[in-house]
Formats: sequence, C-alpha cells, structure tokens
Amino acid sequence: MAPSNETLLEFGKLADSFLPLDDRVMGGVSRSRMDITADGHGAFRGQLSLDNNGGFASVRATGLSLDVSALSTLVLRVRGDGRRYKLRLHDEDGFGGIAFQMEFETVANQWVEVALPLDGFQPMWRGRLVRDAAPLNRARIVMVGLMVSDGQPGPFELELDWLAGR
Repeated sequence: MAPSNETLLEFGKLADSFLPLDDRVMGGVSRSRMDITADGHGAFRGQLSLDNNGGFASVRATGLSLDVSALSTLVLRVRGDGRRYKLRLHDEDGFGGIAFQMEFETVANQWVEVALPLDGFQPMWRGRLVRDAAPLNRARIVMVGLMVSDGQPGPFELELDWLAGR
C-alpha cells in the first residue's frame, strides 16, 4: 500500500543503487548489501561484527536529488528484525562528509511506519556529533543511507518499502 503523503523513494526500485560502506574501511569485518526481495522491496542485510574494533554496516544511494524543504517529517515503511537502525541523509556529494542521521526501532517481522521529524536529524561525522555543523540543506538531499551500529554482533535484515514525507 502506498503512503497517503508524498512518496520520495521506493526502495525496491532503487536497491541496485545502494553501495555498501562497512567498518571494513577501518579494519573491521562487518558486511552488508542491499537486495531486492521476491515481493519487490529493498532489503538491507548482512552481518555485524565487533571484531577488529568494528561495529557498523551501512549502505548508501548516491546521485539523488530530493527536496524535502517543504516537509517536517520523513516516514519509512519497514519490516525489521527488532534491531535499531539509522536513516542517514547527505546534502553534499562524496563519502567523507557529514551525515545527518536519526535512529529508529523496528519490530521483528512486522511492517511498521516510522515517523522521523526532520528537526531531529543530527549531524554526524565518523560516529561523532558535529556541534558546529551547518544545518541540513533540506532542498538538496543527494545521498540517502542506512546504518546498523547497535553493538549487537550477528545477522541483520531490514526490509524497506518506501520513504515518504509530510
């Protein structure tokens, strides 16, 4: 079922655009990917490991052009595994910049709509809050990402239907 508000992304259609960026960049051994499920949804899945000072797995879709300046809230329709995930927004090109992120909880094996107020997204760089960062440029979202870094090693899976705004 499509949301009654403005649909921004359909994850099944964009699944091939997501690239992994895991703790392997710093010596960790976590692995992630974005797949398409049999029913056409996106699925962020993999294995989170704390070995070698690791502890995060993420995927990002680049080359987007989203304007959320007229919106107050983003809504995700997801089916999770009971873990905590992060939605990450980038307003600059490149993989090294600030990500504006917000955590959300999932309910194991149940589709839920998660409301994420845009004012609640925090500027983060390499896992640290950037206190003097410029605010998110809501008119220029060029990258959207998902991350798991909840300190719980093991497999994870988050199915994603859509991202909408209101």
